[in-house]
Amino acid sequence: MNPIPLQTVVLLAASNVFMTFAWYGHLKNLSAKPWYLAALVSWGIALFEYLLQVPANRIGYGHFTLAQLKILQEVITLAVFVPFAVIYMQQPLKLDYLWAALCLFGAVYFIFRS
Repeated sequence: MNPIPLQTVVLLAASNVFMTFAWYGHLKNLSAKPWYLAALVSWGIALFEYLLQVPANRIGYGHFTLAQLKILQEVITLAVFVPFAVIYMQQPLKLDYLWAALCLFGAVYFIFRS
């Protein structure tokens, strides 16, 4: 297997873990703190997301088109978000996650079919 797709996917998945915590982790951990403190903590976490996401896109661009990178990112985002929401944030698992995933599979099909 070509190492470029694997490196891209692994880095994007890792960056998404940081992104998801930066965007939503403060809702659980810092809900009683002022919003600006949550924003500063989130920015700190987001730095690590960018340290992985930027190289991922640089590695993947050329092997993937820009549109393919974006759709890949969205699929990875949902794959990271659902376990985060269910396990970490203790949200109920919803059938809507499946429907959203099916829509993304359609997007993957159309963007990668050529």
